[in-house]
Amino acid sequence: MAAPSAPTASVAQIRVPAAAWLLAAAALAVVFVLLQLNGTAFAEQIHEFTHDGRHALGVPCH
Repeated sequence: MAAPSAPTASVAQIRVPAAAWLLAAAALAVVFVLLQLNGTAFAEQIHEFTHDGRHALGVPCH
């Protein structure tokens, strides 16, 4: 008598469209820029708009 074989799991590949990768890269770039703004003259309004969120993420700004 042969021992019963264990079932094997098949793994399907997930295809991510190139546009999704570009969108994710753009979003990360925007977040990086927003975190780097630190009261510069041209970005004072953006800094104030994102001020509390920056502190919530642990970014010191003063």
